[in-house]
Amino acid sequence: MIPLRDLQPRRGAPIVTVLLIVANALVFLYELSLGPGLDRYLLQAAFIPARLTEGPVVLSFGFGIASALVSMFLHGGWLHLLGNMLYLWIFGDNVEDRLGHARFLLFYLLAGLAATFAQVIANPGSEVPMIGASGAISGVLGAYLFLHPKARIRTLFFFFIFFTRIDVPALVFLPVWFLMQFVSAYASLQAPAAQGGVAWFAHVGGFVAGPVLLMLLGRGRDD
Repeated sequence: MIPLRDLQPRRGAPIVTVLLIVANALVFLYELSLGPGLDRYLLQAAFIPARLTEGPVVLSFGFGIASALVSMFLHGGWLHLLGNMLYLWIFGDNVEDRLGHARFLLFYLLAGLAATFAQVIANPGSEVPMIGASGAISGVLGAYLFLHPKARIRTLFFFFIFFTRIDVPALVFLPVWFLMQFVSAYASLQAPAAQGGVAWFAHVGGFVAGPVLLMLLGRGRDD
């Protein structure tokens, strides 16, 4: 299933959502400009769990937060970037609409940090760089489900070589998405090498953190 758009109306302009998409795109273009030096840059700039868990606690924690924030704007390829930005565009505007611009930005960054440290708890010794906005966007999905469970998601549905567009309730689409992440996270514990380096527990942690952060920051204005 690929979401195309949601049918939940918004009242304001999604300024922060658009700026986040632009920021991610610009950072990705910078990555492309590095050419052969990209791998070295990612090893230096991206968040690596082992650096947090194996070094001096105070120093590592400070660097960990900084690199976690940077990593949220790094992506490993066009599909990685476009997939994340599609989800952010579809679901982020309505969460921003409820929280307001400033609180949505804070929410997004905190959700990304929560997702990152969920992955650290699951795999503290990993030396694989964690990159991508998917942890923060998972938080957006969790918040969206909490705020708009009855919203309809226009979805491209595939069945072998056939496909069609259907409107799926958020109360179905997002729990199915979460279940897929949870199953993949569990499978990654059983066969880490087979998971392609995807930080599945970051997706799970971000999704769970979304409603929690929403309540801590306030649900925003009512519909």
